[in-house]
Amino acid sequence: MDQSALRQKLEKYRSDGISRVKIAITDVDGVLRGKYVSLNKLASIISSTGGFCDCVFGWDLDDQLYDNTTFTGWHTAYPDALFRLDLSTERLIPDEGVPFFIADFVADDGLSPHAVCPRNVLKRVLNRADEMGFAAKLAFEYEFFLFDETPESVREKGYRNLRPLTPGMFGYSIIRNSAHADLCHGLLDYCDAFDLPIEGLHDETGPGDWEAALEVDSGLRGADKASLFKTFSKVFFQKQGIMATFMARWSLDYPGQSGHIHQSLVDKTSGKPVFFDGGDPNGMSELMRAYLAGQIKYLKPFLALTSPTINSYTRLVKGFWAPTAATWGVENRTAAFRVIGGSEKSQRVEFRVGAADANPYLAAAATIGAGLCGIEEKLTLGDPVVGNAYDLQDQLPDELQLPSNLADSVRNFEQSDNAKALFGAEFCEHFAVSRHWELREHEKAITDWQLARYFEII
Repeated sequence: MDQSALRQKLEKYRSDGISRVKIAITDVDGVLRGKYVSLNKLASIISSTGGFCDCVFGWDLDDQLYDNTTFTGWHTAYPDALFRLDLSTERLIPDEGVPFFIADFVADDGLSPHAVCPRNVLKRVLNRADEMGFAAKLAFEYEFFLFDETPESVREKGYRNLRPLTPGMFGYSIIRNSAHADLCHGLLDYCDAFDLPIEGLHDETGPGDWEAALEVDSGLRGADKASLFKTFSKVFFQKQGIMATFMARWSLDYPGQSGHIHQSLVDKTSGKPVFFDGGDPNGMSELMRAYLAGQIKYLKPFLALTSPTINSYTRLVKGFWAPTAATWGVENRTAAFRVIGGSEKSQRVEFRVGAADANPYLAAAATIGAGLCGIEEKLTLGDPVVGNAYDLQDQLPDELQLPSNLADSVRNFEQSDNAKALFGAEFCEHFAVSRHWELREHEKAITDWQLARYFEII
């Protein structure tokens, strides 16, 4: 945007009575960190760079500072890192009337990509696709549980005995979404106004469990919308006195919460989809088969990016709608990758392993990057799973068996040369140590299970 257009934008804000904007970046865990800035401040950074404390890459979900990172820490004194606004992400926050922008951290030269910024990691993968002649299309689906609770009440209760918004399982229930039609319409309208259109919204299987399918978009915009949805849906519900959680699994009594990603590639010049072949029984082109073969091969080494928390692995259990091995099938929801056929426009693959707790940028980078590796390596796709994939898991080789815990996933990730080549060695090192920190924090915890098992009888 040239200087004249920038001046006009600022003048338009002032004439509309807008005196401030909100900006945000995404940290390694996928948390949006940001602030309000005045129009005067915006004028000074809108065509250049601003500064944001790099502690957002030096602390965990609880704002506890890492003690094992080289990228930032007490040894670097937590300086400001440069950021640059992505002006194409401008949208108005509903109920606030405040413009909002997503920002990218940049290197010290103010131009080069920042090594550990998750949005830049996805851009790196999408640039690789561009060099190969492709552009990605993404559509995220999120399951989340709603509770008749507040941030204060869940803490007062110690996160126990929480009251779900509605009782019972009631998957796809017309009763539930009709009785709560005002809330459903409110969320749909809120997301439309925020340029996060939802294609479908329904009750899922579990008390207070909903699922939202976001509309398909280009690779980066699709991930942006997923990131914004996870944060601002919580904002919307908290304004109604309701809390939403995107934990992978909040209770062992119920299935986990998925973060499925539908994806396809198009020719970057013509925009023509490249996954469809009308002569194939399943509509799959050779390019789609190679892409899917790459996803199968690299699911295990890249799993930490799509299942990044201790809690992620409580969802990866046989029979709970979360695949536990690198498998694929045609319209098979027990497989890790579900091929969805039909027409040239609809042919796609759905990644079903990811949970709702994953950072959308990193989950997208991992799955698209794996597919691109398959194309580059001209990999051959094996046979699809027919029937229940869980029943066949024990027959699969070790390289297709997924880890059952974060520690093993991180070790696999650290040993992957392809991860370093795709995502950058500096990012991979920083992400890995952040997961090691998470594991150490978990090891400090005394759980309810330990108390119940050992308190009296041992």
